[in-house]
Amino acid sequence: MKVAAVVTFYMATALVMVFVNKAVLNATPDLPLLYLFNQLVIAVLLLHGASFLTVKVQIPKVDVHTAKKLTPVVTVNIIGLVFNTLCLRGVEASFFQIARGMVLPLTILVSCIHTYARPSVKVLIAAGIVTFGFLTGISPNKDLPISASPSVVSLIYGMLSSLFIAVHAVLIKTSLSHCNNSTIELAYWTNLGSAAMVAPFILVNGELGTLIHLSRSAEWDGKTFGYGSVITGVFGFLLCVAGLLSIKITSPITHMFSSAARSVLQTLLGVWLFGDILTVNRATSILVICGGTMYYTWTKHLENSSSATKAPQGQKSDDVERGLVTIFETKDEIDEGAATPDRWSASRKTSEKA
Repeated sequence: MKVAAVVTFYMATALVMVFVNKAVLNATPDLPLLYLFNQLVIAVLLLHGASFLTVKVQIPKVDVHTAKKLTPVVTVNIIGLVFNTLCLRGVEASFFQIARGMVLPLTILVSCIHTYARPSVKVLIAAGIVTFGFLTGISPNKDLPISASPSVVSLIYGMLSSLFIAVHAVLIKTSLSHCNNSTIELAYWTNLGSAAMVAPFILVNGELGTLIHLSRSAEWDGKTFGYGSVITGVFGFLLCVAGLLSIKITSPITHMFSSAARSVLQTLLGVWLFGDILTVNRATSILVICGGTMYYTWTKHLENSSSATKAPQGQKSDDVERGLVTIFETKDEIDEGAATPDRWSASRKTSEKA
């Protein structure tokens, strides 16, 4: 019952995030950065609120020295979030997973470049399966109306978002040491720093002027934008909690299957709520991407279990922990990353503490 409750909580929060985000971006497509800024600020405020309620949530002291060290990870994070938001704005909710389907192959590639390590044949096969699924999903389809076809720009946003998520996964490992190895502290720094970085671009992009113009228009539904910002800010924070609970209560394999189930539900809900068109190509693509990701997770689970068994007694625990980090890191990058423009940052950092 405990595992079922945690999995349900995780899936529900992730699904709420992606569909509320999509509804707001559909209603107000001209304010993507302001919408993202609102979510980041709400996440920071909720972290402060949580710190008053429990000693387990420690808010770090803001200082210039630490801020400089964390600038790379915060910069990469906010760039990834912006591309993520722009991609979601430009594609259907059911197609969003396909548009960002290259997260796993790019994460493997960036990790190999960073560590100078050659991946195993099974890992390369998994990456190949996911890549094939991505190409299947974006291939032209004569049965798909032109209005429902994703633009090239949106696909580029999806690729760039996937790339920056992959780079972010590598930077997290070196950044945790500057935050006392606390995922909560890193989440706080990332949300706060991302909000500070995106604020000037709201002015440059003219979104404040756009907001004033829209507020004077009788046709604009400002409630959708306002309520959506609050809901996604709160659920982004809850997604952080869900990620922590999922890692603590479930196993990597359980997490893997719940993520796959969520992907299928996300597709079906996209068709139902937004009238998305589900073609054979898109359905096949989603299944292939999920299958390749599941195969990768299973392979890493077996590899890490084998290395833990062969390791000396004193090293076994550390090796298992590192193995879980590898599994959860990739899965959370795919799941939380696809679920929300604010993973919001917090949820995907929880994997590093697994």
